Amino acid sequence: VLSLGTPGVGKTTLGKELASRAGMIYINVGDMAKEGELYEGFDEEYDCPILDEDRVVDELEDKMSEGGVIVDYHGCDFFPERWFHIVFVLRTETSFLYERLEKRGYRGKKLQDNIQCEIFQTLYEEAMLSYRKEIVHQLPSNTPEDVERNLDQIMQWIEQWMKDNN
Repeated sequence: VLSLGTPGVGKTTLGKELASRAGMIYINVGDMAKEGELYEGFDEEYDCPILDEDRVVDELEDKMSEGGVIVDYHGCDFFPERWFHIVFVLRTETSFLYERLEKRGYRGKKLQDNIQCEIFQTLYEEAMLSYRKEIVHQLPSNTPEDVERNLDQIMQWIEQWMKDNN
């Protein structure tokens, strides 16, 4: 399972709870990269490290081949298509997202670019170009009720997939 979206849409909240309910492994790629120092530089403009995508893929390869993994990250075009049976792109209304990112300390260009990324559905389009269209789904992630609905919906999908493939 791949959970992706703009920073602040609720990927981590969803991923951790989903892993707990489904008995799956949760991997936050940002945290994994930080722990393993999987970077190839630093972006001064956005004040953040630049992910070494090849090293991330190498690091994840064994875990992904075992299955039962929920991967959480912003982008997706560097992950092998064979890794995922379903892709969820979380979407948040910009008014909610703006508030969440401000609370995280996002300012200026970084804040504006992330809001624009959400407005223009950049990550949804990236997912649609990277994976078979029928496995890519958008989910609203504005309220706690949305999160609960998404968890229920994804759990139903996982249970059906297990029946169909085991």
